[in-house]
Amino acid sequence: MTGTTQTRPRSVAHATFVVERTFDAPVARVWQAFADLEQKRAWFGAGDGWEKTEESDDFRVGGTAVDEGAFHGGPVSRYVATYTDVVEHERFVLTYDMWLDGHHISTSVATYELEADGDRTHLRYTEQGVHLDGHDTAEGREEGTRGIFDALAVHLGG
Repeated sequence: MTGTTQTRPRSVAHATFVVERTFDAPVARVWQAFADLEQKRAWFGAGDGWEKTEESDDFRVGGTAVDEGAFHGGPVSRYVATYTDVVEHERFVLTYDMWLDGHHISTSVATYELEADGDRTHLRYTEQGVHLDGHDTAEGREEGTRGIFDALAVHLGG
């Protein structure tokens, strides 16, 4: 038979991970780093070699966030989130999907919990993900999340 196409094997991997981090900034300042697009633009997905092609963030229940771009001219990464719960200065929950060069690689639920620790903020991040067709792994996602929080710490001044 001519014209047949080979199909990549399909797979699903479920995983949960937790990242805890304490930032040297009060809760209100950490909250604004997430809630204000101008601040978020300075640290989320920012870095040498990242070329952003689309960006928006409507930080409210039912609002969406989009971040798309390519690193050093490589594959296009697309993040699309919907905020499902927002309690000011305490927590927010979102669902998000990731694509890589148009391939849907994952769907996740992410919970951010903020707690004052004197003048500092303790963040507990929990992600429950479904990683699709071997394009992505929980270990890689956790490593990337830690890198994002490193960038946030720099943005906050420590």
